Amino acid sequence: MCGIVGAVAQREVSEILLEGLRRLEYRGYDSAGLVVVDKVGTVSRLRRVGKVKELEEAVKNNKLHGGTGIAHTRWATHGAPTTANAHPHFSSHITIVHNGIIENYQPLRKLLIARDYHFSSDTDTEVIAHLVHWEHKQSGGKLIEVMQRVIPQLYGAYGTVIMDTRDPDVLVGARSGSPLVIGVGVGENFIASDQLALLPVTRRFIFLDEGDVVEITRRTVKICDKQGNIAKRPEIESKVQYDAGDKGGYRHYMQKEIYEQPQALKNTLEGRINHNKINLSELNAYSHTLLMKIQHVQVIACGTAYHAGMVARYWFEALAAIPCDVEIASEFRYRKSVVRQRSLIITLSQSGETADTLAALRLSKDLGYLGSLAVCNVTGSSLVRESDMALMTKAGTEIGVASTKTFTTQLAVLLMLIVYLGRLKGMKKSIEHNIVYALQALPARIERILLMDKNIAALAEGFSDKQHALFLGRGNQYPVAMEGALKLKELSYIHAEAYAAGELKHGPLALIDFNMPVVVIAPNDGLLEKLKSNIEEVRTRGGQLYVFTDEDAGFSSSKGMVIVPLPYIEEIVAPIFYTVPLQLLSYYVALIKGTDVDQPRNLAKSVTVE
Repeated sequence: MCGIVGAVAQREVSEILLEGLRRLEYRGYDSAGLVVVDKVGTVSRLRRVGKVKELEEAVKNNKLHGGTGIAHTRWATHGAPTTANAHPHFSSHITIVHNGIIENYQPLRKLLIARDYHFSSDTDTEVIAHLVHWEHKQSGGKLIEVMQRVIPQLYGAYGTVIMDTRDPDVLVGARSGSPLVIGVGVGENFIASDQLALLPVTRRFIFLDEGDVVEITRRTVKICDKQGNIAKRPEIESKVQYDAGDKGGYRHYMQKEIYEQPQALKNTLEGRINHNKINLSELNAYSHTLLMKIQHVQVIACGTAYHAGMVARYWFEALAAIPCDVEIASEFRYRKSVVRQRSLIITLSQSGETADTLAALRLSKDLGYLGSLAVCNVTGSSLVRESDMALMTKAGTEIGVASTKTFTTQLAVLLMLIVYLGRLKGMKKSIEHNIVYALQALPARIERILLMDKNIAALAEGFSDKQHALFLGRGNQYPVAMEGALKLKELSYIHAEAYAAGELKHGPLALIDFNMPVVVIAPNDGLLEKLKSNIEEVRTRGGQLYVFTDEDAGFSSSKGMVIVPLPYIEEIVAPIFYTVPLQLLSYYVALIKGTDVDQPRNLAKSVTVE
């Protein structure tokens, strides 16, 4: 990880590379660098620890020139965030940028040291550069041919771009487990890890498949598949809008994205509701036939998306009477599992490039699943292209590393899918009509919550000196409690855990004291009375309670218990609704703590390595 940009052009490319890196900053990184080569072979490399703006200042001061170049933002995996470990790396005339992890880099490093190669970094990436140089020195040939000889020696994940500075009219890229996309121009071509990086220079893209190797020049794009055969990949005209260029008056991207949720949900619902019915016409006749057959659903996801899947499990079983299991992708892919009869695998991912989720999808193809469906925010992503079916969340670009509108729109899509499946299974029309009404009313209801932001900001003061927090929920609010705890730990670095409230007596009560704030999600539903008993268990032990609840639920603030009354919401969409005030709480706690809200330490937006 984390971001790659490359260009072969007649014009100066340093600013193109820098702009590409700026557009990938949201992914999280710790250093940045670039290499450019001019027509006479002059090579210039600059690397800086910290933000892209540090690299930008260095470029201004050094006046780089060149029509071919590669650039990178690094999220450290092997080696600390230092200038020496920043990309690009060199081996003589070979230079490289790389996303991913080379799992066998240590034996390769020993082998290369025995061949008299010197390592100037602690990275696994430098191994690739030296291997390419060695193979080129031994057998010669074009750079794409050299890379094809190197690939069998590499174990792990990589999206990599390589340049021979003695032949600067060519870039070679290779994709295995980490995405790469070609940007097609007029008399110039580009390569990047994300199409967002290239939108200022082109709208025409070619997405590489797993195992592809590509050679690009100013006028040509040559792709070979994993067998070494010439491959044709479709050129796609992108309609993606990079709508996050500025914060629009908000202090942080995350704050902006929290407030964008009403509109994001409207976008998610648009065209999918007709005459009080869910209309998923984007699913073709084949998809309809496949969905008619399913008897079980397996949801696979990571992080926030996993929490969305856990909410969906309640809906699948309660509304569509379809058994549902939910599993973390990194666990699913490394255990022997038994596939249920006529089981559909559903994968959830904001970027569609999450390494573990993609690996789980690919594994499922050999396990006997009836089919696969992706819920994703990026149209051309690997997850979407490799799934049998896809439903897009239409959330718009999300820059903040901590997901907000991704989560709420994923839930909206999942609920619509479940209603659609329920109708296939004989759901009553009245139930569908009620859910449709609740979904249509949801954006306005969330706007009312956003008007309460000052009240929630005041609550955040109670967390200013705390190191731990507990989140409680029951039923489909338990995953919401998990999501709330995740947001707090991501943004403020407070250790936060979530429990199903009924589990308090089985251990967590031992933690309760005045220094442990306890956040409770308490909608006015069938579990409210049970939850009130759990709340009393905390009160009697001196815990400081913050209860987010329906304004008509019968709670009142008292010593040790702050009540946050929320407007009425239909029970079915309450998990989406109650997520928003928890996002606001975490945001304001992070402000008080003085942490980096948009790019929390050690985290990346798109996790393209295991």
